[in-house]
Amino acid sequence: MNILVIGYVWPEPNSSAAGSRMMQLLTSFRDQHWNVTFASPAQQSDHMANLDELDIQSVSIELNNSSFDEFIQNLVPDAVMFDRFMMEEQFGWRVEKHAPDALRLLNTEDLHSLRQARHHAVKQNKEFDILDMHNQHTVREIASIFRSDLTLMISDKEVELLKTHFHVPETQLYVLPFMLTLEKDVERQQSTPFESRKNFISIGNFRHAPNWDAVLQLKTEIWPLIRKSLPQAEMHIYGAYPPPKATQLHNPKQGFHIKGWAENAKSVVQQARVLLAPLRFGAGIKGKLVEAMEMGTPSITTIIGAEAMHNHLPWNGKIVDDPMVFAEEAIALYQNKAQWVTYQQNGYTILDEKFDRKTLEPAFIKKLMQHKKELVAMRKQHFMSMMLRHHSLKSTQYMSQWIEAKNKNIIHETE
Repeated sequence: MNILVIGYVWPEPNSSAAGSRMMQLLTSFRDQHWNVTFASPAQQSDHMANLDELDIQSVSIELNNSSFDEFIQNLVPDAVMFDRFMMEEQFGWRVEKHAPDALRLLNTEDLHSLRQARHHAVKQNKEFDILDMHNQHTVREIASIFRSDLTLMISDKEVELLKTHFHVPETQLYVLPFMLTLEKDVERQQSTPFESRKNFISIGNFRHAPNWDAVLQLKTEIWPLIRKSLPQAEMHIYGAYPPPKATQLHNPKQGFHIKGWAENAKSVVQQARVLLAPLRFGAGIKGKLVEAMEMGTPSITTIIGAEAMHNHLPWNGKIVDDPMVFAEEAIALYQNKAQWVTYQQNGYTILDEKFDRKTLEPAFIKKLMQHKKELVAMRKQHFMSMMLRHHSLKSTQYMSQWIEAKNKNIIHETE
């Protein structure tokens, strides 16, 4: 297989769960000895992964520029994976035109429109209602899902939502959680013990709205209660790209430390005794909570935080939404070794049940190969997809060509 991945950003596995997820997918493709090209219109960053080490070709591409047409004609991909629906909107019509036989995959990371609708409900101080998703953003994302041959969903809860409320055919959806190479029992037994750990931790990219909201919840609602009962404990906040409004919250006297970028996220998580994730909105699977399980660190989170993450298995900590109860559970767990060890084992069980790469990767690759083999027949079954590709891609094409022509005129006039 010759596969092209069009990335919304260059993958940063140490900055976000989305970056880790992308690297898992790229590694799976390379494990099959496929030719993999990663292309993105985004600016390269200091924290981006070195794709050359995986023998993956990196290509910078431009939005609204016909240079992409020649690029994809020369590449002749068997499959194209769009990283989030915005990339499918931008480049889907070009792929349709110049590589019509390529399998079209959409990698959602999470259902963006669900996350945005939940965020809006929080800002409106009201309960989330499914009708909150009936907006232009959702229309764009769902249309992209319909246009794609197969959409990779990280959450089974979101798949059910797409099937029941938006009537997306099950044959166009595939649930693929994080694919993790899990440690053996012997290695887990060598994890840092309860007595050698101290302090609380929260971690997450500051550019991700749910993470920033969680930091504010900790600062204003939860940490003052914990600190009052545990005056020697500290709250350590890690995350890439902390803005000034975040660093201004740093207050050692209150035991509240904004640490910023963590070069080795797993290391700092393993040094902490409890991870706190008071997420009030969001979607998908939360990388920080999976990482906590990997490092044997119990967590306190919310219903939103734990959604689609544990298959009804006992959580590796507590799931509570009320800030006061959240703080009480954090205080109790911090001091209870027996409970802490039980929750740690719960986390390992969840990992083995839901996130084992040895089980997930072969099934995923088999699905891709089957879909590629039956592509013509599958497309004939999905009339809605045909209709949306005909109308939506035409409008996107004309808009893109208009922008390109406008940009050329601007350059010509400045010369």
